[in-house]
Amino acid sequence: MGVVVKQKKVVAVAVLVFIASCLPATAFAGPKQSSLNCKSTSAAAHQPLNVKPPASLKHSEVKFTLNTNCGPIVFTADGVNAPVTVTVMSALAKAGYFDNSLCHRLTTSGIWVLQCGDPTASGSGGPAFNYVDENLPTGIVQNDYPAGTVAMANSGPHTNGSQFFLVYQNTTLPPNYTIWGHITRGLNIVQAIAALGTANGSGDGSPKQAVAIQSVSVR
Repeated sequence: MGVVVKQKKVVAVAVLVFIASCLPATAFAGPKQSSLNCKSTSAAAHQPLNVKPPASLKHSEVKFTLNTNCGPIVFTADGVNAPVTVTVMSALAKAGYFDNSLCHRLTTSGIWVLQCGDPTASGSGGPAFNYVDENLPTGIVQNDYPAGTVAMANSGPHTNGSQFFLVYQNTTLPPNYTIWGHITRGLNIVQAIAALGTANGSGDGSPKQAVAIQSVSVR
């Protein structure tokens, strides 16, 4: 499973360069750092559980809580506009697929996301099936993935699996990534993690502060 615009980075950068030329420098200022209280974690890369695709679809809003070592991140999933995605992600979460997994990627330049959902922490892990894109933005517009958005990572059309990203600052991307939720609590946690940067100091890498999804509750 590819990672957020990893294969399409040139396109995204070109779009952002054009937009940046029309905006003041403050439009791309980094997030303000806030207090962060993360516990140590024993989570490590591991092989994914073998979870079968669900047989029926959900069509309502569903609340997800990512219980992380840095605190709970809560978001409402849009089962009306992204029923396949919400159904699959609910099934994976309830099966324990995401338990004790690391958020493996943080971007702090060009796009502003924390990416999670790959138990292997390699950026290529996922379930043994893919499914369709849903609820895509219409066209390429500024900030089509606003802060608080929860969207699916992919490696091309209709290759969704388990990897998803949390947008912590307004971001412009090609309209290729299923939007399936919005953070209602804990966005400040993601922003504080982002403020610490990546482990290697680049704009794209594993977060300096290890972030582990200890469990996921769905209701």
